[in-house]
Amino acid sequence: MNFYDFHIHPKFSEGKCSVEEIARRAKLLGFKGICITNYFTDKSKIKTLKKEISEVSEKLEFKIFIGFSAKTVDQLKKLVRMRKGYDVLLVKGSDLYLNRKAVETKEVDILTHPELNRRDSGLNHIMAKLATKNNVAIEINFREILQSSKNTRSAIIHNIAENVRLCKKYKTPIAICSGAASHWQLKDPKVLISMGCLLGLELNEAKKALSELPENIIKMIRERQNEKWVRPGVKVV
Repeated sequence: MNFYDFHIHPKFSEGKCSVEEIARRAKLLGFKGICITNYFTDKSKIKTLKKEISEVSEKLEFKIFIGFSAKTVDQLKKLVRMRKGYDVLLVKGSDLYLNRKAVETKEVDILTHPELNRRDSGLNHIMAKLATKNNVAIEINFREILQSSKNTRSAIIHNIAENVRLCKKYKTPIAICSGAASHWQLKDPKVLISMGCLLGLELNEAKKALSELPENIIKMIRERQNEKWVRPGVKVV
């Protein structure tokens, strides 16, 4: 079984380490590949990012995908229009309106930490159903738990567990990611799988969230690169 971490921030995003440092550490931990995530940027920077990632990937013989994350609805719309220019589309969760737009958008791959900085889980049964319909994965983010403490951590764990319950009930895809902003924050796949189990997933479900889910995204990336890719439900005119 191959494992992937599809939400990691390097230096050019909000992180502290280079793409190479992150990739070396991820490979050492046993990952088959990773997705380097950057917040929305203009088209002129994508070529530079792709070049750096491609060079590191070739040098280390390690799969590295490029993802872009939207923080606002306007950014999401722009990234949808640029969809063929990068590999993975993520949406930075927390704002309820943006969470809703993310699960309504078929081009989105992962809604990250929908419960971030909220008193509730950031999802409800309607949004879970929409995410299932549009094949948008809901993220379990390890860094959010790691950087919290005491009562705050308890509330975060409760909200993530509630999202896991909703996802299981409505068969919504789940992604487990480190959300790392440093190569030191990367975790062994077994650690992430264990966290998923503690939050309500069965062992096989937690493994799939690190293997089958990202592999399905990779399959769509390859189809898109071959210009054969169409999201389920999207009509070609």
